Amino acid sequence: MSNAVRSALGICALAVSAGAAGQYGPMSSRQAPASAPAPVAASQPASAPGAAGDFDVEKLFANTCGWCHSSGGRSPGRGPQLMDTKLSDAELIQRIKVGKPGAMPAFATAFNDDQMKAIVKYIRDLKPEGASK
Repeated sequence: MSNAVRSALGICALAVSAGAAGQYGPMSSRQAPASAPAPVAASQPASAPGAAGDFDVEKLFANTCGWCHSSGGRSPGRGPQLMDTKLSDAELIQRIKVGKPGAMPAFATAFNDDQMKAIVKYIRDLKPEGASK
């Protein structure tokens, strides 16, 4: 098999798996079929800050929230832009915990209180890309 064919097959496999992940990803409001395993982010609590390695809120946001909140929350995607949100900290934490029917799943069991506070701080600290932090 030539390198070109291997590359093409690899790209096709990635495209198929990316499409499947987007359909029932961690930010999908759809229910996965009974035979599909539950998304890891929604079913298992993430590690507590300081436990077994460093807690990286940017990485957590990118891997969990970034499916819908584009550019690290700086621009709208499937979900709204979070930078400069008018929601209060309490409203953001409540939205993370209980979600929004038909738009955002609940993450009450995925994140602990410290992680939710870190996510809110991350959102509050967002600046346009290229701006100094």
